[in-house]
Amino acid sequence: MHIVFRSDVGKRRKNNQDFAGYFVNQQGITLAVLCDGMGGHKAGDVASEMAVSHLGHAWEKTETNTIEAVSQWIQDRIKRENERIVEKSNQFPDLEGMGTTLVAAAFIDNQFVVANIGDSRAYQYMAGRLKQLTEDHSLVNELLKSGEISTEGALNHPQKNVLTRSLGVSKEVNADLMVVSALEGDQLLLCSDGLTNMVEDQEIAEILSDSHMSLEEKVTSLVSLANARGGYDNITVMLTDFTERKEGE
Repeated sequence: MHIVFRSDVGKRRKNNQDFAGYFVNQQGITLAVLCDGMGGHKAGDVASEMAVSHLGHAWEKTETNTIEAVSQWIQDRIKRENERIVEKSNQFPDLEGMGTTLVAAAFIDNQFVVANIGDSRAYQYMAGRLKQLTEDHSLVNELLKSGEISTEGALNHPQKNVLTRSLGVSKEVNADLMVVSALEGDQLLLCSDGLTNMVEDQEIAEILSDSHMSLEEKVTSLVSLANARGGYDNITVMLTDFTERKEGE
């Protein structure tokens, strides 16, 4: 398994409120986390870095190694981190209202445990097809599901950035969790909306399908394409190439 990620400020923002990282626990299991912060001044930076760093460092100390235990750990730690961000936001006036999206994936044998809050996404590329695994927790997605707006209307909706769920905004938080099977050669993409608002799924699939490109080149191409389209937001891309572990690895 190989992981590559890149975070770029984009063309319009002065600072990068995205944060990402991956961490390995005592059993050799990898947890990847990507967050897109929100809030005035540098509050978004603080929230996203807190979530990634605290989850990651806590994960490194664990010996969790089953799907059930990992899923429970992720749910519990997300709730704990939510409380921590809310507390910090209430403690410091310049951090008031800060929050962050979160998408995370843990890799166990031939399966992924995927968790998300907000509109940062996870995609699985398999057998030549790109599949969005996560569902956006956003006002526009709710309007889309109810039939009040069309897919075309959703693309440039004035309230596109309004989230219905995020980390650190309220005392209660519920993350979506799912377990996904993976085969040799599958790829898992975690990304902030700075990519998906600029680049269509079909274009993402075309880049991931290119067998002549390295993982690093694919990540760079995705970020560059988002910037070429305007780079209106921070862009963070984390790509995992899934290969089964062999004896002795």
